[in-house]
Amino acid sequence: MPQQILRGAVNNKGGITLDPRTKIFVAFILGVVLLTGGYNGGMAWARPTLTAIPLVLLLSVRKWGAAVGYSLAFLASYFAMTYLMPITSGPLNFLVMIVFGIFLQFLPCIMMFYFVFSTTTVSEFMAAMERMHLTDKITIPMSVMFRFFPTVNEEFGDINDAMRMRGISFGKGNLGAMIEYRLVPMMVCSVRIGEDLAAAALTRGLGAPVKRTNVCSVGFHIQDLIILAVCAACLVAFGEWYVSVHF
Repeated sequence: MPQQILRGAVNNKGGITLDPRTKIFVAFILGVVLLTGGYNGGMAWARPTLTAIPLVLLLSVRKWGAAVGYSLAFLASYFAMTYLMPITSGPLNFLVMIVFGIFLQFLPCIMMFYFVFSTTTVSEFMAAMERMHLTDKITIPMSVMFRFFPTVNEEFGDINDAMRMRGISFGKGNLGAMIEYRLVPMMVCSVRIGEDLAAAALTRGLGAPVKRTNVCSVGFHIQDLIILAVCAACLVAFGEWYVSVHF
C-alpha cells in the first residue's frame, strides 16, 4: 500500500498525451455544455463532438474495456430515448426519460474524469497547478484526491476477491452478509487510506513553505491545441444556443 501511494497514479505514456490543464479544461467544458445545453442549432454537432472526445482518448491509451462499456451504455441510452420513450406512457415513460436521459448527459463527463484520474500522476498534476500559480490550499487536497479514488478501487477489488473465496456473493442468497462483509472493510480501508495519503503528502513535502522542484515536464503541445480548439468551437456553439434561447 505505501509503495502504491508513493508511486502515484499509473501514467499511460502511449496514445494521446495531454497536459493536465488540458484534461481538466476539457472535463469542465463537457460538464458545462452537456449538462446545461440543448439539442438544436450548433448544439446538434457540438454534443456528438464532445461525447466522442472521451471515447477517442480512452482508445488512445488502450483502455478497451472502459471504451467499449462507454460506447455500449451511451448507445443503449440513445436508442432508449429515441425509440423506447415515444412508445411508452405514464410512469414507464417518466422512468425511461429520467434514467436514460441522465445517462446521456452524465456519462461523457464521468468517463472524461475517469480518463483524467487514470492517466495523470500526482507529480504531473502538482507541476501543472504550480504553473497556474494556485495556492497549496487547493492543490494539496486535489492531489490527495487523485490517489484516493484509485486506491479505494484497488482495495474494493481485493475485498471482492476475499469475499468470493469465502463464498459470499449475490448468487448464494446471503445479501446481508455480502453487504456487511464488504461495507465494513471498505469503510475501515477508506479511513486508513486517507491517513496514509496524508502521511505520504507530508513525506513529499507538499505542505512545506518553499518552492518545490518537479521532475515532470508539463506543457502544451499540438494535440493539446487541437483538442482545446475543438472544445472552444463547441463552447462558441453553446454560447450561440444560449443566446438564441434566453434572449
